[in-house]
Amino acid sequence: MKKYLYYGIPTLLVVACLALMFWYNHEPALFDPVERSRVHAEQHGHAIVTGYITTSTMIETVDVMLNKRGGYLSNDIMPPWVFLDNVPNWEFGVLTQVRDLARAMRNDFSRSQTQSTEDLDLMEADPLFHYDSERWIPPDTEGRYRKGMAYMEAYLTRLSDPTNPNAQFYARADNLRDWLSIVEKRLGSLSQRLSASAGQERLNTDLSGEPEARQSTRAPSEVSVQTPWLQIDDVFYEARGTTWALIHFLRAMEADLEEVLRDKNALVSFRQIIRELESTQEPLHAPMVLNGDKFGALANHSLVMANYIARANAAIIDLRSLLSQG
Repeated sequence: MKKYLYYGIPTLLVVACLALMFWYNHEPALFDPVERSRVHAEQHGHAIVTGYITTSTMIETVDVMLNKRGGYLSNDIMPPWVFLDNVPNWEFGVLTQVRDLARAMRNDFSRSQTQSTEDLDLMEADPLFHYDSERWIPPDTEGRYRKGMAYMEAYLTRLSDPTNPNAQFYARADNLRDWLSIVEKRLGSLSQRLSASAGQERLNTDLSGEPEARQSTRAPSEVSVQTPWLQIDDVFYEARGTTWALIHFLRAMEADLEEVLRDKNALVSFRQIIRELESTQEPLHAPMVLNGDKFGALANHSLVMANYIARANAAIIDLRSLLSQG
């Protein structure tokens, strides 16, 4: 009996730990931003106005990140959560997009011009979402993000109040273009990091061939780029989280800025970007992120993901050019 307890209990603990790891290693499904915003408006007695869907979708995105299966995992230090890295990287990808949109709403969408004052609620919410994503010592990360959601909810309440003109969301082409410029850089970086999974020699294009351009330190004309083997799945799941959040934000923007996009003849291009990003959310039919050679017998999931992201990024570059035209 003692021998059974000596070996049996640790074995059960290991099995239970593995089972929980399998259960918590889960990515939330996509949701419909327009429908969720409608339900949110009904529950809170709000009127759906310009900017409501985008703001409500951002709140919903943070809520899903915090309350999905297993809760928020990035700052957990106890087993089995501490052994998980796929979902925490997914969370960081989502959080990056939340931070970028919160900053864009504070600086651009809620202000009519550069000399106008900031919205007080957005001014409070923005730094809260930039709180350390891995901090577990109080004040805890989840509490800060929920407080940021509360400020976003306060802004949303004022935004939907027809008697309160102080809260605004300006659906303009220049505001959308400025936010897309940030998205463009995020996707470009992810595409490069994903492509580096197979390793390659790249020409150094840092100075873009400008003869008078300078940089802080000298760099070789050719650089060898390869993602460390242990970080390949980290980058992959960060990309999955980034694109998951971005799909929702773009769908919400399509609803709030539909007239602007139609006026610029850019609605179809906008929808194509969403279509490209939706391909990144296909289920992974493999027990792990494979990293085969470029034309090898095994798949390279990072290169497939990089292809979809690069196509979406190229479409965003074209869309920004279209939005800048009169």
